[in-house]
Amino acid sequence: MSSFSLGDLAQTFMLQRRGAALKTEMARLNEEVATGQVSDIKSVLAGNVAYLSDLENDLTSLAGYNIATSEATQLSEAMQTALERMQSSASSLGTTLLTRSTSAIGPVLDQFSTEALSELETIVSALNTKSAGRSVFAGSATDQQALAGVDAILSGVRAATAGATNPQDIIDAASAWFDDPAGFTADIYTGSDDGLAPFRLGKGEAVSLQLTASDEVFLDTLKHVSIAVIANDDTFGLSIESRRQLLTNTGGSLFNAQGTLTAASAKVGSAQARIDALATRNSTEENALLIAKGALVQADPFEAATELEAVQFQLQSLYAITARMSDMSFVNFIR
Repeated sequence: MSSFSLGDLAQTFMLQRRGAALKTEMARLNEEVATGQVSDIKSVLAGNVAYLSDLENDLTSLAGYNIATSEATQLSEAMQTALERMQSSASSLGTTLLTRSTSAIGPVLDQFSTEALSELETIVSALNTKSAGRSVFAGSATDQQALAGVDAILSGVRAATAGATNPQDIIDAASAWFDDPAGFTADIYTGSDDGLAPFRLGKGEAVSLQLTASDEVFLDTLKHVSIAVIANDDTFGLSIESRRQLLTNTGGSLFNAQGTLTAASAKVGSAQARIDALATRNSTEENALLIAKGALVQADPFEAATELEAVQFQLQSLYAITARMSDMSFVNFIR
């Protein structure tokens, strides 16, 4: 009967090769136990990875939509907060002028204009609101503020109303300047005529937030508050009664303008509700895709742990055999 044996060098190479294979297998099983996913996805899917690629592409798209949703949420919240500040200021001033200016005299009338200046500063500050470094009401020119400033507005209004001698002339002249594209929009509005691009928040889904500081809803409020500020200018030569009339008319106009500000706030609120709905839908879709992906590539933790334990035992046995063979000698063999 013939017998075959391996030489020492061949045995060494065989043991090294077997050890390397076991180490590779153990590394694979360690990864599967740690991540919960199979390491050789192509083998599990029998080479058909098209479906998995589609899942991953959809997850990548949803990740982009999530970023856009966060930006839209942040911008809409900043816009809504600014609108609330403007509405509060305009409402407070309008109520004060409408109820108190009719009987005021002398210094009290001057105080109304001082209050109007404070509210104008608040409104302009709100229109120059920035969110994460982006101007909210400057259209697509998000890198610059929307309005030049309070001093510039009042300078423009005073220049436009120069020569007016009665309340109606002042209102008409101021209205003409605010409505003229070569007036307020050209001199004060520093944003872009192009609105902010819609936010893409899903497949075929977009939300627009295109309010700008040059919109009529804001011009109307800015106009009436500015008129209240300049009502006490001596250059007009108005009598006390005319100043009362001008302030009262301004207060009534501000009170009536609340409807347009409320409508703008409702418009933003509607956009916020849509953003929330799309965010919820995207989150649900993302969870479903992750579950589907997990079903394809998820490793059986019990099976992987059992195989890992078996490989560890085999590796330990291999080391023991290698150590025993290394300790062998001819003297031990002939005993």
